[in-house]
Amino acid sequence: MQETLWTSEYINSDEILLIKDRSRFILFEPKPTRKAIVAQITLQGSTVQTIGNLPAVGKAAPSFKLVKTDFSEASQQDFSGKNIILNIFLSLDTSVCAASTRRFNKEAAESPDTVVLCISADLPFAHKRFCEAEGLNDVIPLSVFRAPEFGRDYGVTFTSGPLIGLLSRAVVIIDKSGQVVYTEQVPEITHEPDYDAALLVLSQLTG
Repeated sequence: MQETLWTSEYINSDEILLIKDRSRFILFEPKPTRKAIVAQITLQGSTVQTIGNLPAVGKAAPSFKLVKTDFSEASQQDFSGKNIILNIFLSLDTSVCAASTRRFNKEAAESPDTVVLCISADLPFAHKRFCEAEGLNDVIPLSVFRAPEFGRDYGVTFTSGPLIGLLSRAVVIIDKSGQVVYTEQVPEITHEPDYDAALLVLSQLTG
């Protein structure tokens, strides 16, 4: 008996699996695949997407290890026993990102047992230059340039539009136990975060 030669291929990658030999075609419906849910936000009105969504409130915050201005590393564990505000943004070279860093620097100075981490893809050189020029001593700037997994784990890396690879504008508050208690994915990149909402949650943690 002559051996039948089989090959398989995907049509349109995720529609139907075609199994064929020289004399017949058999069509099989594929098993449904779970689509990844991604955040859709806007850049001056045009829709762009990130790699995922922010961590769920009530869940443990994903661990991270980022780079400080002196090129040493800082991890979430370094701030244990404190409430942590993650001020995540594109770049300090944009006016909105700079404004959010100034605002959170002011609030951090007035909030007990709280640390504000300003996180972007800027290099540590840029973080240091900006904070020194602005006299910002109450925030800790951190770079993700060695840690692309941060953007994936927190769902903030842009995957479409002109800003692919940078981080979206977001705020995450982590309490002293390491649990996420507040998140905001700013819906329009050119807008500032909702400071009042974040600070209300913080006041409940520190009041």
